[in-house]
Order: sequence, then structure tokens, then C-alpha cells
Amino acid sequence: MYILISPAKTLDFSQKFSSENASLPVFEKKASQIVKTIKKLKASDLMQLMSISNQLAQVNFDRFQQWGNSPNSAKKEAIFAFRGDVYQGLKADTLDKEALEYAQAHLRILSGLYGLLRPLDLIEPYRLEMGTSISIGKSENLYEFWKTAIKNQVKEDMKAIASETIINLVSNEYFKSVATKELNKLIITPVFKDYKNGEYKIISFYAKKARGLMTRYLLQNQSEDPSIIVGFRDDGYVYNPSISSETSPVFTRG
Repeated sequence: MYILISPAKTLDFSQKFSSENASLPVFEKKASQIVKTIKKLKASDLMQLMSISNQLAQVNFDRFQQWGNSPNSAKKEAIFAFRGDVYQGLKADTLDKEALEYAQAHLRILSGLYGLLRPLDLIEPYRLEMGTSISIGKSENLYEFWKTAIKNQVKEDMKAIASETIINLVSNEYFKSVATKELNKLIITPVFKDYKNGEYKIISFYAKKARGLMTRYLLQNQSEDPSIIVGFRDDGYVYNPSISSETSPVFTRG
């Protein structure tokens, strides 16, 4: 199986996690193209572009101005650097060596800046959502900029692991960057719902954390059989066949 997850806005570079198998992002040159464009912007431009506070805009302005000048020792593996809701469920710091090796081949993180990241790719601190409205060269937005590169890399990755199934644990914003029709693969999108006010609903924070829990489950079980997904039981979630389909298994809680 080929697993896709989103990145996170929250980062932690305070502690370095030294992996023997750290790698470099495949699309560093394309990332440099994006940074070259963003470096021309002022902090006030970033504040408006990203809808962030003046303080956050200044932080990210400084990051982009310094981007590319950091030694590898100042960078961090993507799976350990991201600290958002998904990664709270994933708990990558506690994965064993075997699970991390499997992740390096089977798990990818979509990124507005780096396009597609392997878990152990060394990254620099950044903030750039895929949906950010910015033109790069002849591309009107990041979706257009990344579409072909991501599609081709996904094909290459899936061929390497002989997989025909994508497990989509990505937010809609990021999954739009994947040319699903052109890939022609089986795509399974797990859904997580909580019982509230008399019905099952998707509650964003809980759903994001559950995607991380599901990712961890798949990395630990390492099965190529998609049916293993329905065996997921964590944090109170169980498979609910009555509201599920083959490509959209639903897990409910409460």
C-alpha cells in the first residue's frame, strides 16, 4: 500500500532526531524555484498572502530569506519535524526501526514547498500551504506547479513497491494536488466520525488525529492487503460497515 498524509503548520526543530537513513527531498530544485519567488515578498505581503499575524509573517519571512543556507545538521527529518494533529496520532518518535524503514518506502507527505516528501527527508522550517494563491513561473498556483511532478513521482514510488492501492489520509486541500484520474489506482479514503447531537459527524481535530493513528497502524502491520484497514481499532474508533463503502471505510466512535 502507498500511504499519503498531509504536512503540518506546527513544527518542532528544537530537538534533532538523528536517523541513520536520513535522505534529501527529491524536489529540492523545484522548492528553490518557489523560495526564489517568495523571497521577493515583504513580511507584510506574506501576512496577507497566508492570512497570518504580523509576528508569524516576520518569522516566515526570515525563514525564507535564510532558506538554502542551513547545513544538514540544522535540518530535521520531515516525519519528526511536523507536530500537528495528524502527527500527534502518528507518534513517529516511538516507531521502531522496522516501521520507519517501511514508512520510507510506503509513506509520503504532500507539501506546498517540497511537493512530495519521504518521511526521513531532511527539511528546513517553513510554512506554505498547498492552497496558497501564489504564481510560480508560468504556473498560476501551487497545484498547477506540482501536478505533473507529484503524479510522476507517485507512479515511480508505487512501481518500486509493486502497489496498486493508495490510502488517502490527506486533507482535501492537499489531495487536490494528486492527479488521481491519471494515476488510475485504487484509492481508499478512510473517514472518521464522532457521535454528537444524535448523529455521526466529522470533527476536524479528532479526524486529523485519527488519520495519524491509522497511519501508525498501517506502518506497524505492513500488509499489502487493503482489507486490513477495517481491523483498525484505536482511541475508541471501530469500523462501521453500515455506512461504509469499499473505497470509503467509515470508523465511528461514541
